[in-house]
Amino acid sequence: MLKVEILGTGCKKCQQLEANAKEAIAARNLEADIAHITDTMEIIKHGVMKTPALVVNGKVLSQGKVLEPKDIEPLLPA
Repeated sequence: MLKVEILGTGCKKCQQLEANAKEAIAARNLEADIAHITDTMEIIKHGVMKTPALVVNGKVLSQGKVLEPKDIEPLLPA
């Protein structure tokens, strides 16, 4: 199962990235544990300086932008 984390303070962009990630995961018929991390210290521990950020299985895949579902899909493991 995938572990997907959305890092951000809960702003509109963070919420949109989470929705887009869920859509991409559903399109690929994958199972994922999705968490929204809002704690600043946890975000910094990932080395992220710009939010929102997308983390899959502990690897930061994007930060500082809202990826569209079509852009997230190829980043997800099979």
